[in-house]
Amino acid sequence: MNLLVAAATELECALLKTRFRTVITGVGQVNMAHALTLAIEQQRPDGVIVVGIGGAYPGSGLKISDVVCAESETFGDLGVETPDGFVQLTDFLQSTYPLQLFPAPRRALFVTVSTCTGTDELSALIHSRTQGAVENMEGAAAAQIAARYGIPIGEVRGISNFTGRRDRASWKVKEAAAAAQKRLLNWEYT
Repeated sequence: MNLLVAAATELECALLKTRFRTVITGVGQVNMAHALTLAIEQQRPDGVIVVGIGGAYPGSGLKISDVVCAESETFGDLGVETPDGFVQLTDFLQSTYPLQLFPAPRRALFVTVSTCTGTDELSALIHSRTQGAVENMEGAAAAQIAARYGIPIGEVRGISNFTGRRDRASWKVKEAAAAAQKRLLNWEYT
């Protein structure tokens, strides 16, 4: 398979550059969508894998250092906040995308947000609304672009932290990034 690997940062794909064609997109949905679109147009891959780190929602059953693939990606905060609660704009856009490639055996529902959940209340709210297990800032945008091009996509992330109150002393960013990349290096794809 002619595979393209996309990551938001150098840290998240440094181990992969000798084996895969990579694109460093920058953090966030707009950066991912722009860089991935350009890479697809130029390189015409048969598949895309997004690799990186993510935060696990408390209660997801995941722990720091786990490596997990996205079963699906959902835009977690794209909608309208009303007095009656959050409303996704499902009449106007698709908010959840299934993924097709799975470099790691463990799968979960992923949620893409524009603003990471830095409070326990917001973390609980988004988890309750989406039933997601892993939060990130790029995956749904990548899934949307791949779907528009008809290209299979996968996403593998190492869990670096829990969402909610930001206890940075407990985060394992470098370790999670390396674990996701090592899993991708050991993936037997065809």
